[in-house]
Amino acid sequence: MNSIAQSNPSTHRSLRFGTWNFFGIWSLSFGASFLLTGCATYSDGPVAQSAQVAPAAPRRDQVLWSYRNAALAMRAGRFDQAKTELDDAISRLGGILGPNKDAASARRLFNEEARKMFIGEPYERVMAYFYRGILYWMDGEPDNARACFRTGQLLDSDAENKTYAGDWALLDYLDGLASVKLAADGSDALARAQAHTRATPLPPYALRANVLFFVEFGNGPLKYAAGQFREQLKFSQGNSSVKSAVIKVAGQTLPAPSYDDLYFQATTRGGRVMDHILAGKAQFKGAANSMGDAAIISGAVLGVTGQGRRSNADEVGAGLLLFGLASKLISGATNPTADTRCWENLPGHLSFAAIELPPGQHTATAEFLNAAGTPHRVKQLAFTVQPGRDTVVFLSDH
Repeated sequence: MNSIAQSNPSTHRSLRFGTWNFFGIWSLSFGASFLLTGCATYSDGPVAQSAQVAPAAPRRDQVLWSYRNAALAMRAGRFDQAKTELDDAISRLGGILGPNKDAASARRLFNEEARKMFIGEPYERVMAYFYRGILYWMDGEPDNARACFRTGQLLDSDAENKTYAGDWALLDYLDGLASVKLAADGSDALARAQAHTRATPLPPYALRANVLFFVEFGNGPLKYAAGQFREQLKFSQGNSSVKSAVIKVAGQTLPAPSYDDLYFQATTRGGRVMDHILAGKAQFKGAANSMGDAAIISGAVLGVTGQGRRSNADEVGAGLLLFGLASKLISGATNPTADTRCWENLPGHLSFAAIELPPGQHTATAEFLNAAGTPHRVKQLAFTVQPGRDTVVFLSDH
């Protein structure tokens, strides 16, 4: 099966880890990539580069590289590799989420947060399960797909700000759709999904729809450290000209607006437990530094007052100087820096569309639209609808 992808050049973003460079994450020169299982054509470029880099990464970053590789593989149509990467990441998460000596080490004064095993912020973990759910549905397993969507929603349910706990619209929507496909009741999940929508309402379930388009576009949030001692974890919004999409197939136009915004998900959860730890480290660092300055100045003044006569002032001054230097050293060694390791090649927005098509070959056009509603990028794709099962098509503007 052949497919043809046509796209405008996009801004490249580099993915950096240590001395490794990761090029082409956002443009993905994969010739046609987003098809039903086993029907994609692609070039190995960024996927092969990533596979070479990942084994050299420290153990604490293996989950991060599995995340990154999975997104690349999804967009390259290498769904078997994506499954392997995601299964590896998810299995590692099971061990990391329990008591972990690296996490305990990161809480110590002199160790940075990035020493701990990377699992990602909740929105990153949710995306691992979201992608895995898509792949299960591709394989004809909507029950396992539903389990992934429910797990993703559960991961988002422990937000400090309860207003935004478990509020991914598509996760509930797809939970309900899978339930309907399995002859169960999906009405409660649909109601929750509709309650979570913030812009365009989700459509009612089309029970006869047998072609499911999972759509992503835009650039996901990035992390940075702020505050006097870089102890505050912050997020910046990924820049992208693409704001929505439409899919044209069999004489119909299916809208694919943003139903979930990853920047919104990253920034509405409230604080983390680690934020309080880092704030305490920063407070200690600042206090130790100020105490050191004061002791050094006082010691110097007393030393001048004693004028080297080995008086009490000299002894006290020398003691204060030593104490001040020790405080400065302790302050300098205290590391409250927030962990800014990030799943950089995530999309900014998620969407979904469904349609009923007869079995056989079909061609569709995906238009990724800018804010004015004009195409910023256009991709054409071919896929085969098989009788008796859902056909899952994954679409990305990357």
